[in-house]
Amino acid sequence: MGKKEVKKVVLAYSGGLDTSVILKWLQENYGCEVVTFTADIGQGEEVEPAREKALKLGIRPENIFIEDLREEFVKDYVFPMFRANTVYEGEYLLGTSIARPLIAKKQIEIANKTGADAVAHGATGKGNDQVRFEIAYLALNPQIKIIAPWREWDLNSREKLLAFAQKHNIPIEKHGKKSPYSMDANLLHISYEGGILEDPWNEPEEDMWRWTSPIEKTPNEPEYIEIEFDKGDPVAINGEPLTPAKLLAKLNEYGNRHGIGRVDIVENRFVGMKSRGCYETPGGTILLKAHRAIESITLDREEAHEKDKLMPKYAELIYNGFWFSPEREMIQAAIDQTQRNVCGTVRLKLFKGNVFVVGRKSPNSLFAPEFSTFEEDEVYNQKDAEGFIKLNALRFIIEGYVRKK
Repeated sequence: MGKKEVKKVVLAYSGGLDTSVILKWLQENYGCEVVTFTADIGQGEEVEPAREKALKLGIRPENIFIEDLREEFVKDYVFPMFRANTVYEGEYLLGTSIARPLIAKKQIEIANKTGADAVAHGATGKGNDQVRFEIAYLALNPQIKIIAPWREWDLNSREKLLAFAQKHNIPIEKHGKKSPYSMDANLLHISYEGGILEDPWNEPEEDMWRWTSPIEKTPNEPEYIEIEFDKGDPVAINGEPLTPAKLLAKLNEYGNRHGIGRVDIVENRFVGMKSRGCYETPGGTILLKAHRAIESITLDREEAHEKDKLMPKYAELIYNGFWFSPEREMIQAAIDQTQRNVCGTVRLKLFKGNVFVVGRKSPNSLFAPEFSTFEEDEVYNQKDAEGFIKLNALRFIIEGYVRKK
């Protein structure tokens, strides 16, 4: 792609060092008009300062877009993912992965609105995010041009970025000691990579964690909560109806207080290498446990088992960046079909980093005490089990008979 070919580009812009340098670099190297897009997906930082910074860097007011996407993020991305009980490689709840398609979708919408012919992101050439952003861009607009500065420039260190910022009078706010970790946060989770974590033998330092209390400082008494579900999605906590974003934020508070949701894993990146990451997903960890509990009494056995078989593929699609693919949508349709009767309430006990299911009830419950009881009943003939067992063992009986002959 020739640099003169780009007339206007929509940049995913946080207002931090990297994207501020990218903004100026785009103006300088591509000579194009820059539109900034800043998404509030619950990262816990003010997003409005990005507007002032963009103005200082010469962006016209009509080319600055800041959107509160917290409700859309949870309702249309997080909740559909949790209907599938999605976990990547056994532990990762996909907090970063699930945010990328929404950001990409909004960039394409803004590009269409402003007449931009390109989009740009700040993901590096080693990570998964470049793949997630760019596959989403192309799925939504196959003609869009994509600029990935980290794959083009030589500003490959913080020192070079700072020198570029100083040379071009880019304001860099000082917030005390910089964290040694590469972090990403949204309403579902916060992640940590780099620093001492690059050696998988090193234990994370306690002061790295930001969203969950250390076990030693959590309450010495358990706390009970109830989560109500409707068609697979949580709708209330302790009888109080809440919007999707407010409900997840409330679960994050519970998880923080009780030290719930820390994981330390080595995962397989889509681009090929292994990566060690630490994650805090307090509310999501609680929600996953509760959702599986309500499904345990509302899903048919074979329906539940087939659903569990779909989950690893579904998780892989999200991790690798294929949210807008037809195969993800096909699996989602199957998952959502299973959720039509997943309604009811789950009671949980939160204590010292753990989530215990202690009760579940539903108007659609398939749990039938008269069949399950160990006491006397009038609905189940235990003699029927003999034929059931013999028919299931018939192939073994035949094999034994044949071999004996």
